[in-house]
Amino acid sequence: MRVEPLDAKRHDRTAFSCCVPSLDAYLKTQVSQDVRRKANAVFVLVDSAEPRVILGYFTLCACGVAPGAVPEEARTQLPRHPQVSATLIGRLAVAQSHQGQGLGGALLVRALRKAYDSADVVGSSMVVVDALEEGAAKFYAAHGFVRLPETPRLVLPKHTLGTLLAAGPGITKTPR
Repeated sequence: MRVEPLDAKRHDRTAFSCCVPSLDAYLKTQVSQDVRRKANAVFVLVDSAEPRVILGYFTLCACGVAPGAVPEEARTQLPRHPQVSATLIGRLAVAQSHQGQGLGGALLVRALRKAYDSADVVGSSMVVVDALEEGAAKFYAAHGFVRLPETPRLVLPKHTLGTLLAAGPGITKTPR
């Protein structure tokens, strides 16, 4: 299996279903326009034997977060600016037929690695996710993300991410 940038001409988006309507609809109807406009970078997980079939995907883009919105435990080493630059994992989904096989965690590790590697080039102090439901929030929290108060948003500071990536390939942090 490999993760590669989405190629609308090569990858079959119509067959993908993760059973979350907003994530399915995005991949089928909106993604090409976002890629063309460079609103999101979109990466797909494919099997080398069937490279047209999308097993999962994630999106990355730049965003800003007000420093006051970040919980104290995640504020260490944040710059003192009105907006803290961040990388947003806007969407992360695994095809229903491949759920429960650890692919979500593998996609998250790839997304975090890409975010971390590009942070020095584009300026990013943290990774941000917006959990669509409580199960997703628990998934991200298990990987070290900290929830922002009274929102579905979770953050992972760059210094924490660097420590997790240095620990090895299976980024997992015990929930607090």
